[in-house]
Amino acid sequence: MGKEERYKRKRRRLIMRTAILLTLTLGVGYVFYTNFIQAEPAAVSEGEQAPNFALENMDGERVELADYEGQGVFLNFWGTFCPPCEDEMPYMEDQHQQYADEDVEILAVNVGESELTIDRFAERHQLTFPLLKDENRDVLDQYGVGQLPATYLIDESGEVEHIRTGGMSEQHVIDFMEMVDPAAS
Repeated sequence: MGKEERYKRKRRRLIMRTAILLTLTLGVGYVFYTNFIQAEPAAVSEGEQAPNFALENMDGERVELADYEGQGVFLNFWGTFCPPCEDEMPYMEDQHQQYADEDVEILAVNVGESELTIDRFAERHQLTFPLLKDENRDVLDQYGVGQLPATYLIDESGEVEHIRTGGMSEQHVIDFMEMVDPAAS
């Protein structure tokens, strides 16, 4: 094998390796772009009708958003693994007690956790407002929730008034309950 033949082989290997490396780089770049950079628009936006859904509560009863037509709804998506979710739960419980006789309801949709995990969390925090189980994250996807906690304030006509992503202070929860209280309008 001559010097020229070795040179041709090395050159072909270099071209092949470069092509493979370039292909891999483009593939990784595309995956990164589609998963992290290219933001999908929210499935539900402020000013739109909130999509109806049906989930089971912790007693195994079917609960539909449409059941609360004529009431303000504080719809919260959460998980026990989410520290800001845990922080805001006592504020939500306080407001649930405050509005017990009003036309405002808190619905807390747990995303993908076991009934036992949710139950232990609810007992530890003495939660009495409706906890709904979104085991397959269907409602989470339907609403376009990307980060927990996420709260959707829905007025008595079913329109989304406000969307809050991230943890809430006690004052946020108070203000948001007032915002969806039909009696306050």
